[in-house]
Amino acid sequence: MKNFALAIITMATIGCNSQVKLNDLPLREAPLNYTLETVVDGIPIPWGMTFLPDGSFLVTEKSGILYHVIKGKKTEVKNVPEVYNRGQGGLLDIALHPDYAKNGWIYISYASTEGEGTGGNTKIIRAKLENESLTAIESIYKCGPNTTKGQHFGSRIVFDNDGYLYFSAGERGAHYVNPQDLTRDNGKIYRLNADGSIPKDNPFVGVANAKEAIYTYGNRNPQGMVKHPETGAIWEHEHGPQGGDEINIVKKGANYGWPVVTYGIDYDNTIISKEQQKEGIQDPEYYWAPSIAPSGMAFISSTIYPNWKGNLLVGSLKFQYVEMLTFTGNKITGRQKIATDVGRLRNIIQGPDGYIYLGVEGKGILKIIPN
Repeated sequence: MKNFALAIITMATIGCNSQVKLNDLPLREAPLNYTLETVVDGIPIPWGMTFLPDGSFLVTEKSGILYHVIKGKKTEVKNVPEVYNRGQGGLLDIALHPDYAKNGWIYISYASTEGEGTGGNTKIIRAKLENESLTAIESIYKCGPNTTKGQHFGSRIVFDNDGYLYFSAGERGAHYVNPQDLTRDNGKIYRLNADGSIPKDNPFVGVANAKEAIYTYGNRNPQGMVKHPETGAIWEHEHGPQGGDEINIVKKGANYGWPVVTYGIDYDNTIISKEQQKEGIQDPEYYWAPSIAPSGMAFISSTIYPNWKGNLLVGSLKFQYVEMLTFTGNKITGRQKIATDVGRLRNIIQGPDGYIYLGVEGKGILKIIPN
């Protein structure tokens, strides 16, 4: 096992037994050399967002509404599948096929009641947008069985440089059941061909009873996933319990440890695992303690923002700011807070115009404008 990327870290229990990380990188305030501009409001929980080639964009609202936003005006897209809007589940992420200009495919993740069991679970579809309506809807993958639990659906969608589709599905609150079991969905990151078929070189193809779409396992609840603009590697972050939110680089067949190892404790202050590292389990690139409740994730490749290029943005649901992380190679070397007190961040993307867009609960879509 490699040593943890940030050298020797110890954990301490203080106050109400929440976890804290000693000797951590300080969280600095970034210079206020930008303003926030509201692009569109009236979207209570803007979960996912993607830009179309014409500069307009699509936004998912958790309750089940898909908006098409053109020059600040939103139109409700018709024929969106019914979603299971419970707890953290609902209409979730949205992404374009890399060759969207030619094939028109849009990929959407949502909580669906289809399949075995009562309740819902994460599903991926693809569809086309015609006359402000979804058409040609195809099922790509459905996690099962369903459950009425309201937590940990994931879910983010990313394409890599080879056109493979990655998506995340949280462990649905069954952390001692799903994430370490390859015969079960949930607590995983999946890799598929764009049509939903399974790549022949997926790590668990041919493994008895394994879900062959699985690419990694031992994941808790990944609500951020993005392709590195230079290396092409897929990065993800996931919620820990109290402490132990993680940033990971997605590696073929890797086990990210949940709940065998964790840097956090349970919400009732009980110990989930005494181990923070273990042979055969991938260490995180970074972890937070206390938890920031990360959601949304974007690398900055734009030159619009002086001194920001190459950095990683992560939204915080809990503390309601954007955290900007700096790097040397893959090692995180600095942390800065921007957009302080902006609200509960759900999504962060860099638009084709080079600007950073934020999906904020209760506010809609905001744009970071450098002064």
